[in-house]
Amino acid sequence: MALMQPKPSEDIPSGEQWIYEIKYDGFRATLTINKDRVQLISRNGKDLSANFPEIIEYCQNKKEKVASLLPLKLDGEIVILNTKYQANFSLLQQRGRFKSVDKITQAARERPAHFMAFDLLQLNGKSLYKNKFQNRKSDLKKVMELLAITYENEVDWEERIGYVASHSDPNLLWNLLDQHLGEGVIAKRVDSNYTEGKSHGDWFKIKNWRTLSGFITAFDQDNGYFEISVFDHEAPIILGKFKHGLEGDELATIKQFLHSNGTKQGTIFTVPPGVCVDVNCLGVEEGELREPQFKQFRFDLKPVDCTLSKVREALSMFPTSIELTKQDKIFWDKPHVIKGDLLNYLRQISPYMLPHVKNRALTLIRCPDGIDGEFFYQKHMPDYAPDYVAGMKSGGETLLDCSSVDALVWFGNHGAIEYHVPFQLMGKNTPIEIVFDLDPPSINEFDLAIFAATLLKQLLDQLQLTSFVKTSGNKGLQVYIPIPENSLTYDETATFTQALALLLEKKHGDLFTTERLKKNRNNRLYLDYIQHGKDKTLIAPYSPRKTDAATVSTPLYWEEITQNLDPANFTIHNVVKRVQQNGCPFISYHQARDRQSLEMVKQFIRG
Repeated sequence: MALMQPKPSEDIPSGEQWIYEIKYDGFRATLTINKDRVQLISRNGKDLSANFPEIIEYCQNKKEKVASLLPLKLDGEIVILNTKYQANFSLLQQRGRFKSVDKITQAARERPAHFMAFDLLQLNGKSLYKNKFQNRKSDLKKVMELLAITYENEVDWEERIGYVASHSDPNLLWNLLDQHLGEGVIAKRVDSNYTEGKSHGDWFKIKNWRTLSGFITAFDQDNGYFEISVFDHEAPIILGKFKHGLEGDELATIKQFLHSNGTKQGTIFTVPPGVCVDVNCLGVEEGELREPQFKQFRFDLKPVDCTLSKVREALSMFPTSIELTKQDKIFWDKPHVIKGDLLNYLRQISPYMLPHVKNRALTLIRCPDGIDGEFFYQKHMPDYAPDYVAGMKSGGETLLDCSSVDALVWFGNHGAIEYHVPFQLMGKNTPIEIVFDLDPPSINEFDLAIFAATLLKQLLDQLQLTSFVKTSGNKGLQVYIPIPENSLTYDETATFTQALALLLEKKHGDLFTTERLKKNRNNRLYLDYIQHGKDKTLIAPYSPRKTDAATVSTPLYWEEITQNLDPANFTIHNVVKRVQQNGCPFISYHQARDRQSLEMVKQFIRG
């Protein structure tokens, strides 16, 4: 039997008979687990097992946990996740094309895939097609629990199967999807049976469209595709092609126009910029539009209004609550970074940055006229700020909180470049992380930070601690240890950080120091353990820095801590692409906090 497919819809159906799920951008497939075999089969019947060995191996290792339920067949989506709500389709496509076992193995190690299960089609070898969706979903959850897929955020970064949860409120789910720049939402009727294909009215998909404005520059009468372009400064560049959605009289009219006004070469008619259109898509990748669909003609626009900068803005999907201002203002002169570049960076990086700044008392460095103009620190809410940046009251003032995309973009729109946060949640007195700040005398001694981080990692490994590392965005490195809330006091963490810092200083006194006065450090790296204290702050992961090169405090994989590492290579121009291509090194940070074992640390503190 063919798989059930959702039907496209522009509207989200509502009512008690509907539930809502995230639509992932991946390969639709079934996962069949038998006693002697595990298989991934695509919607078109292709065996994908060889391309995703990490999922197959995972199921083989977990098979005994669900032995009483076999054979099992799960319906879902194979994805490579950037965040728990955003998938990377281009990387998945690359994986799907690989033939070499070595390439597949390397890709599976570097960016492992998940099978995101949303339905159960077979249990104990019995078909569940005639069962109601809500019953199938309940059975699926029991399977997940047997597999120990119980992590509260639905995605466990150490597992290879994820559970697609159902939500009753479509607006809340859409807000989550929108924050993560995800693909869309699926609406499902709770009492529906599993029906082949699209011959039903029970599943609907609603895409999270990006709407781009451009002008038509060519038409291929052989395949029916139109070419859409925009201006990059004064030169037109091709954005991509589209075909679907343009029908009837509108299609006939534009074809007639192109035949009458275009220049024909072979099967292609080309025209100068003139006819402007809006096109819906899911993104732009390597000169191609993802799932393009004509939306409407834009007779109110001129071709000069259709620019690459506006395309970037549309792809970022900024909150409608904010009117972006003075985007052309230069914020960094030497790399020529304008305010619009900063805003696009903050919006695109927000799914990765917000988990590390939300619900913390924020300290900003604001540079309304760029890094070369006057700047000031701000930690309290100004009277003109919207409610969504408000934190707790403190001493008659309201603290700043950055817990939403709206807040982050609002701060950026008001010239906030640096984002510093304390080590505890707002209103709390105990830390949720321990951080070592490794501060060399200058960027010329960055190799000292690399050496110190390597030694510190060895010590933390011996204490069975999961640790993370990032650049400061300036000249040093910072090593993070997430810890459960209320697990340690600041006095206890102070004892711990001081002991490790003094141990490193004792072993390598010619390279490292805990001396606070710069004049007495004698060109040694400063092991700043004192900075870790209540209400003291540190630059947040993914925060831009007020440096000449527009650098970013960038999370790294421990394998990257080598002599080839250069913190100047991580800027607001490339960090988003880096995260999407390589994954976020801090993606499992909060999961690690929940699972961190502190027994050896507490013994260490007690001496």
